[in-house]
Amino acid sequence: MSRPFDVTAIEEKWQARWLDEGTYEVNNDDPRERYYALCMYPYPSGFAHQGHVRNYVFGDLVVRYQTMLGKAVLSPYGFDSFGLPAENAAIKAGTHPRPFTEARMHELKTSVRRLGAVYDWRREVYSHDPEFIRWSQTIFLAFLKAGLAYRAEAQVNWCPGCKTVLANEQVHADGTCDRSGDLVERRLLEQWFFKITDYAEELLTSLDDLEWPERVKIQQRNWIGRSEGVEFDLPLQYDPTQALRVFTTRPDTGFGVTYAVVAPEHPMLSVLTTDDERLSVEEIVLRATSLSEIERTSTSREGVAAGKRGAFTGSFVLNPFTNEPVPVYVADYVLGNYGTGAIMAVPGEDQRDYEFATVHGLPVVETIQRPAGFEGEAYSGDGAHVNSGFLNGLDIKEAKEKASAYLEDHAGGVAKVNYRLRDWLVSRQRFWGCPIPVIYCEDDGIVPVPNDQLPVLAPDDVTMDLSGQSPLATHEGFLHTTCPICGKPARRETDTLDTFTDSSWYFLRFADPFTPDMAFDPAQAAKWMPVNQYIGGIEHAILHLMYARFYLKALDDLGMATGLAREPFQRLFTQGMIRMDGSKMSKSKGNQVAPESFYSTVGADGLRLFHLFAGPPGDDLDWTDQTLDVIDGCGRFIDRFYRLWNHYDVTLREDDDESDLAVRQATHRTIARVTNDFERWSYNTAVAGVMELLNTVSKAARSEHGVSRVAFDESLEVMAKLLAPMAPHITAELWEARYPDQPSVHLSPWPIADPALVAEATVTMVVQINGKVKARVQVAPSVSEDEATATALADPEVAAALKGAPPARIVSRPPRLVNIIP
Repeated sequence: MSRPFDVTAIEEKWQARWLDEGTYEVNNDDPRERYYALCMYPYPSGFAHQGHVRNYVFGDLVVRYQTMLGKAVLSPYGFDSFGLPAENAAIKAGTHPRPFTEARMHELKTSVRRLGAVYDWRREVYSHDPEFIRWSQTIFLAFLKAGLAYRAEAQVNWCPGCKTVLANEQVHADGTCDRSGDLVERRLLEQWFFKITDYAEELLTSLDDLEWPERVKIQQRNWIGRSEGVEFDLPLQYDPTQALRVFTTRPDTGFGVTYAVVAPEHPMLSVLTTDDERLSVEEIVLRATSLSEIERTSTSREGVAAGKRGAFTGSFVLNPFTNEPVPVYVADYVLGNYGTGAIMAVPGEDQRDYEFATVHGLPVVETIQRPAGFEGEAYSGDGAHVNSGFLNGLDIKEAKEKASAYLEDHAGGVAKVNYRLRDWLVSRQRFWGCPIPVIYCEDDGIVPVPNDQLPVLAPDDVTMDLSGQSPLATHEGFLHTTCPICGKPARRETDTLDTFTDSSWYFLRFADPFTPDMAFDPAQAAKWMPVNQYIGGIEHAILHLMYARFYLKALDDLGMATGLAREPFQRLFTQGMIRMDGSKMSKSKGNQVAPESFYSTVGADGLRLFHLFAGPPGDDLDWTDQTLDVIDGCGRFIDRFYRLWNHYDVTLREDDDESDLAVRQATHRTIARVTNDFERWSYNTAVAGVMELLNTVSKAARSEHGVSRVAFDESLEVMAKLLAPMAPHITAELWEARYPDQPSVHLSPWPIADPALVAEATVTMVVQINGKVKARVQVAPSVSEDEATATALADPEVAAALKGAPPARIVSRPPRLVNIIP
């Protein structure tokens, strides 16, 4: 498309100037109000794709807008540069991962600069930097000293494709690896863990105060999985001096217990298993070792109804409510590390218990009165208790309290809170990661590497094995060392840390990379923390976001983050992904569209406007054949603004008259609209608002009567400022050309709307109840249906008439009428 200006020259000029002049560099002693805006630091996968563009455009708008509000805005950038993709690429090429990674870093950095995104590059962080490794290892050793890091033998998730251990959070519900897609195996290995479970309750409760999308909070709450209940004994029938300890959240259903279930890992399983049942029990145990916890607890796995997931042990326990014996089964859907590893089964009120009982011919006792017309199997709703002895007639809350008291008196019952959350497994059998700084000595055991010997760095002279085995395990120079305590020969730990450990504290390093001999000075970091606005994908809802929250709380408790808020990210925005042909746009799928193809046509500004205009930022975006037309339309809009700014074909009057009022009102209403849209992340409507203002001003200026110069200039200046965070290059160029002695448009104050010009004349809206007039209220002519309904319901006379009851139906015809049908 033909442009009225040299788009490439203008954009490259301003990108160089912002970088060379340090326009967006901020110091920690800046006296202005501080604001920390951060996009999740990326894995360096090469040149940016449209997903990167979308993310960084949103982040850059926040930075530029908050700067124009007069704040000192911290906008750092860095790279999550450790990880499997670089290692796998190095294995294929037979080279070291470092040059591959650093080449990709350069490519991505070039891309984001060409987009016009601005950062304080002095603060750049990348996780394979020896200084960053040093402090990551220092934090690990602090965790180790405090007992938050420990080594234990455990059943772990092993990915045969990645040839490494995975955390539970990295295994999909179908049992596959979240990176390679391979079916995950279970293996018994000694591994390093972080005690994130020590913080389960705080991780749960402190979610309430965060300005995060509710769906992210829900995912974290579900993953933490808090359960309140009772732990009590089920005595063994043949030896009541021994008991099976179980946990339940529904003690009120105790009269309905018709069997019990233990996990395949339960320590009493061998005692419970009789000779007649041993083969079938061993088959279940063997099967469970090949399944991930997610697979085992999935309700959708084939085989539930077929009875393939459980077997009778041959033993019975006594139900303390009835003193009747009930059989004990082993089943893989019960986990050994949750609760006691054993449950009471109530098939009348739990669907999985019902299905299991049906397969094995076990009785079903209903303990809750079903509602009329209920045709289901197990019933988990409210109702009065039946078939429950002393609990009959009670509701669930009352029955829980009474049943819990009974269990305390008769079955060693204790109130208990359990969590689904497990300790974070941080060991990885990979090369390209932060080495774990411990040494194994035959005499002194596990020995921390002394701080003055940090960082422990992986060697450069390695051969990347095609088998995927980490070369650290076979590199003589790395593996063999001396014990810092006794001086005898020792060996290094050859596992590396999960790369999520790096992303769990990098934002603190951004806040203070300047203080020598510290990961960060808490006093300096406290000037910026918590991050005011964090931006990233919904896919990080559990892993990264929860781990970062844990890290900051732990660092505070260890005295390494004193004075900082215990939550790292106050406000979170999760942008939608870009799809093409029904799939997420990604390199692995080969369906990317490079932004470079647009820079010589619509420019970075046009592409930025497209991503802002194309739809709500939180929604997914489909890249279709029509997308290019929309992008071209954004370029044409910039051209129209350029021509109007330069007075192409306009009629300007030196005098003011009443006709100019409409232009001034449109200008100030657009200021109010765009400001409100920016605050609530409605960027698509903000772009639409500026486009509408351009149409209004253009129509007036190109009419026969024209527009006053004062109203015209005011509107153009306002549009330049409103567009500056969205289309930063052309607005900077036009502003400088007209006002060479003034500060850049990006350093100009954000416009403030005149309330008198924003105000709209009001109209009277009638509020009816069942067609009869109940109230008359004043509303704006442009009031929406939702606003009209809310205004009607808030009227005191209407509220009194409804007496708190929700309406059955509301007919809203703004701005004239709302009719409420109770």
